[in-house]
Amino acid sequence: MASSDRRTGSDDQREHILVAAVELLDEVGPSGLSTRAVATAAGVQTPTLYRLFGDKDALLDAVASFGFESYLAEKRAFVPSRDPVEDLRRGWETHVEFGLANPAIYTLMYANLRPVRHPAAVTENRAILRAMLDRANQQGLLRVPVEAAMVAIESSTTGAVLFLLAQPEPARDAQLIRPLRDIVLDALTEQATLRPTDPIADRTRSLLGIITPMRDVDPVTEAGFSVFEAGLLREWLARLDNAYRTHR
Repeated sequence: MASSDRRTGSDDQREHILVAAVELLDEVGPSGLSTRAVATAAGVQTPTLYRLFGDKDALLDAVASFGFESYLAEKRAFVPSRDPVEDLRRGWETHVEFGLANPAIYTLMYANLRPVRHPAAVTENRAILRAMLDRANQQGLLRVPVEAAMVAIESSTTGAVLFLLAQPEPARDAQLIRPLRDIVLDALTEQATLRPTDPIADRTRSLLGIITPMRDVDPVTEAGFSVFEAGLLREWLARLDNAYRTHR
């Protein structure tokens, strides 16, 4: 068998084990997720787990990241709005909704964090939050350093979700912790200055956002315009937006 075939077979077996482990996690919770139980659920020998994952901590990390993937996919696809503070609120809601909908995975990920071990999915989620806070900071909307804001948001969201998961299922109402969200974000951020709405200005900014090149792809030149014409269009729109900001 070629090495690529062996690698594909190992990847398939690894995914089969992770699917079985996530199903087992939903049934018995994190405390019941032993290597022997996972091996039995997946129909493999325990040494196979160690060969594919290394050790128990690495297996649990892989299970958590596998179960967390749908949440991360949603966060990766998150389209920033013009208001970074509102984006932080949306991010909070997404985090809480996932935790309440997937209590076993969430508990596995966050209830047993140690300084020397952060699952890969937790690390990626922190990077997404940092990017949101960096954007708010660049716009002068943070009252505290980015690192301090991260600690406040992570501790409050995680603590609030774990608190709700400790309640009987009928009492796990996300509305109960929404005031906490507002208190934390209000303490960390400045609200963007509100201006009277103007349909021309709003459409100008929306169009500017749509035609801004992303990852070296220019949607205007892709539509058949020359580089000069694309630049001129953006210049006119920017001047119109600037005129609105100046005269309001």
